[in-house]
Amino acid sequence: MAQPLGIYIHIPFCKSKCDYCDFYSLAGREDAMDRYQKALLSHIKTLAPFLKGRPVDTIYFGGGTPSYYGEKRLREVLSSLLRHFSVNRSAEITLECNPDSVDLRSMAKLRRAGFNRVSLGMQSADSQQLHCIHRIHTPQQVSDAVQDIRRARFDNFSLDLIYGLPGQTMVDWERTLAAAIYLEPDHISCYGLKVEPNTPLSLRVEEGLELPDGDAQADLYLRAVDLLSRFNYRQYEISNFARPGKESRHNTKYWMGQEYVGFGPGAHSYFHGRRFSYVRDLEAYICGIPAQENLLEENQTITPPERAREYLLLRMRTRRGIEEWEYRRTFGLNFEPISHKLELFERYHWVEQSDRRWHFTPEGFLLSNTLILDLLDAQSGTLSECKDWKNWIHPHGSNPD
Repeated sequence: MAQPLGIYIHIPFCKSKCDYCDFYSLAGREDAMDRYQKALLSHIKTLAPFLKGRPVDTIYFGGGTPSYYGEKRLREVLSSLLRHFSVNRSAEITLECNPDSVDLRSMAKLRRAGFNRVSLGMQSADSQQLHCIHRIHTPQQVSDAVQDIRRARFDNFSLDLIYGLPGQTMVDWERTLAAAIYLEPDHISCYGLKVEPNTPLSLRVEEGLELPDGDAQADLYLRAVDLLSRFNYRQYEISNFARPGKESRHNTKYWMGQEYVGFGPGAHSYFHGRRFSYVRDLEAYICGIPAQENLLEENQTITPPERAREYLLLRMRTRRGIEEWEYRRTFGLNFEPISHKLELFERYHWVEQSDRRWHFTPEGFLLSNTLILDLLDAQSGTLSECKDWKNWIHPHGSNPD
C-alpha cells in the first residue's frame, strides 16, 4: 500500500513582519492575494494528477500568517485539496494563526470546512517583549483567540513560544510558560530566538541590542523542559512538547524522512527521492504557474548515502531517536562506529537508551548540533567503505537511478 503523503500550503502574507522572521513572507501585499489564490488553485489542480493514488494524511497551512489570508480563501484552498487528492477522513489539517487575526465566526467556518488543528503564535506573555520584536498582538488577544478557538470546537491546538528575547529574565520566561499552561493547549513549541542574517533583528543586534547569552538561553530551555513535564507535556522533539497523542503528525513527517509536497513560493517538498523548493518570489510564482514555467529554486536527488546521513540528522532531533537494527536493515551499514560515539555521549549524560533506541537527553539536545556532527563523522567511514550503492534499498521499493 502506498505510504501516506503530507501537503504543505504556504501563505506568504502578513499584516506585519516580525523583526526576527526569516521565512518568505510579505507585509503590505494584500493587493496580490486574489491573484495568488488563482495561481495556488491552478498549481494544486495541475500537480494533483501526478500524485494520484497517494493517500494524504496531513495538510499544513503555514506562512506568513494564514489566518490573515481570509477564511473564504482558506476554505476554497482546502476544498480544492479535498476534491483533487485522496485525503484520509482522519487527516490532521493544521492552520497557523496569529492572535490578532482570529475571530469566532471565521474559526467556526474553518472548523466546519475541515480544519481540525490550530497553531497559534503566542510567543510571549509580556507585552513589552512582544513590542520589542514587532509582534502586533497583545497578551489579552492570545486569551481571546484561545477562547474563540475552543468555542469553534477545535479540540487540538498548539501555542508557539520564544525564549531568549531581549531583556527576558528567568522570571519573565516562567510567567510566559505559566500563562501558556493555564490556557491548556494540547501542544507547545518552545523556540530559542535565533538572529538570522539580513533581518531587522540582526541589524539591531549590530547596533548594540543585547540578548541573553548562550548559557542564559540554555537555562531557559531546561526550565521549560522541567516545567512542561510536570504538566504532562512530553518532549518529543528538540523544541516540541505535547500531551499524549497530540504530537504534530505533519511536522513528524519531516523528522522521520517521510514524503510531503509543498505549494507556494519558498515551499519545500520531499518526493520520490528528491528534495525541491519553489522560488521565494511572489510575482514569479503568480505569473509562472499559469505559464507552466520552471519555478524550482532547488532540486536535489537524495542519494542512498545522503539518506543514511539524514537518518541521523533528522531522527536525532526526536525523542524516538535511532536504533541499531533499524539502521542496519534500512541501509546495510555497520552501526558500530556510531555506537562507540553514543556510548561516549552516554557517560556525559547527553544520550540515553529507551527500548533499545538511542536519543538525546535535554542536556544533549542543547549540544545536538555538535553531537550530531560527531555522529556523522563516525558514520562517514562506513559510507566510504560501501561502493555498491545500487544494491541499497530505495525508499519506494526500487533501486535509485
